[in-house]
Amino acid sequence: MSEIREPLTVLVADDDEDDRAFIEKNWAKSRAANGLRFVVDGEELTEYLNHTGRYTEPGSAPRPGVILLDLNMPKKDGWQALREIKANPELCEIPIVILTTSKAEEDICRSNDLGADSYITKPVIFEALVDVLRVLGKYWFQIVDVSSEGESILEAALQPGE
Repeated sequence: MSEIREPLTVLVADDDEDDRAFIEKNWAKSRAANGLRFVVDGEELTEYLNHTGRYTEPGSAPRPGVILLDLNMPKKDGWQALREIKANPELCEIPIVILTTSKAEEDICRSNDLGADSYITKPVIFEALVDVLRVLGKYWFQIVDVSSEGESILEAALQPGE
């Protein structure tokens, strides 16, 4: 498993400016090779994925290898965005990780029912969120095989000694 992988774009959909800044700062420390893009609500996420609105220029919206999706956003919430992405044959294979403050069992179940690939509750303690981002980066970019087309191939195993 020592093969070199193409860097994938990570797309974060989160309306909280502090969370975005924190994710950007800590993601760069742990996995700088992967491009990190941000959108602030579900409508902008839809524009990004469909190359409409401010994302019509070539190269302005590279296909994400993973989407980190907050559920509680203005304009179009994460639930509606998740439903639309998973219903779109051109986008449905992009892995989506719910990254939200909700610990509610019904939110976890609903996310799974709508096709989310993972559900992570944002820790409120700074150090814990750093750890979550580190593990998240390791999981999606070292353990799971994700093609540039976003197809998740869940055949990878931990390398010996990890």
